[in-house]
Amino acid sequence: MLLAIDAVEAATLPELRWRCPSSFPPSLDTIFGSAHTFARTLALITDGRFQVDVYPPGELMAAFEVLDAAATGTVELAHTCSYYFANRDPAFAIGTALPFGLNSRLQNAWLEGGDGNAVLNDFYRTHGVVGLPCGNTGCQMGGWFKDDLTSVDGLQGLRMRVAGITGSVLASLGVVPRPLPGSEIVPALQDGRIDAAEWVGPYDDEKLGFDRVAKYYFYPGWWEPSTTLHLFVNAEAWDTLPEPYRQACIAAAGYANGYTMAKYDVQNPAALKRLVQKGVVLRPFPRDVLEQAQSASEAIYAQFREESPAFRELFEHWEAFRGDGYLWWLVNEIAMDAFMVRSRATRG
Repeated sequence: MLLAIDAVEAATLPELRWRCPSSFPPSLDTIFGSAHTFARTLALITDGRFQVDVYPPGELMAAFEVLDAAATGTVELAHTCSYYFANRDPAFAIGTALPFGLNSRLQNAWLEGGDGNAVLNDFYRTHGVVGLPCGNTGCQMGGWFKDDLTSVDGLQGLRMRVAGITGSVLASLGVVPRPLPGSEIVPALQDGRIDAAEWVGPYDDEKLGFDRVAKYYFYPGWWEPSTTLHLFVNAEAWDTLPEPYRQACIAAAGYANGYTMAKYDVQNPAALKRLVQKGVVLRPFPRDVLEQAQSASEAIYAQFREESPAFRELFEHWEAFRGDGYLWWLVNEIAMDAFMVRSRATRG
């Protein structure tokens, strides 16, 4: 339950209005909407005394300029994904998703219960910001392919819209990565500039019209078993906030984090049904693709640990949690889910 700040206490607090540019277009209403959920919830908790205005890319600045804007104090907040900035330091990727990483529940457990966000914030503060998790897409899909993929050999020379660490992993398997913004992906598939593309999942992918230009829809998105969105607050602004407002921000972001994941869990099944009804062909990735991609990911992590002290510290914290977390899932959570899936299949 979200509790409002006591009315007497609220009257003693300053009235604030902060700006929050997002990296995501309003057409991705669930991702972009997580910032609005935060803003509405924060206003409710503070009896309207702490307001946040959310801006789409291009209105205040470009999509990938938002982190620097928050760090320098040009704006107070930024709504984005940490891994967009992994070219500066691969440690940025850990805050969002790593290939063959944590599912959404384990990701949230690491961030909120396993001190993951506290360790991340030690790193984020060196870049002038404090991070608050503010949404998760869940496990993403493996993307859209114009032709079927039956083995890892089919990746040789494949031109695929993909970026960041995943692009490096797939490049080691023969893929030619093409980092395109979301608005250019469908046209690039249509005119033959690329052969495949990854985005998010059924709900968002249907909105962009992938099913009109590619037939095969692969799963799972091993590069993003879950994807955390963040609010980045200017560190100085955060440190000078009254404590009730800091706690209100944490509560509002936590609510947005859970609500966004719940929305995707409602929206994706219905969207997947619609896509299949339109003739989309679902395909699991061939096992050799998964196995070789996992090996390539581990090799890249070893390289990053040598190159980045921040990555090494964060990765060791994250990896220890992953080991214990999936041990529990192996014993209990997966067993229950597997039984229910088989039961549903046999009972119809």
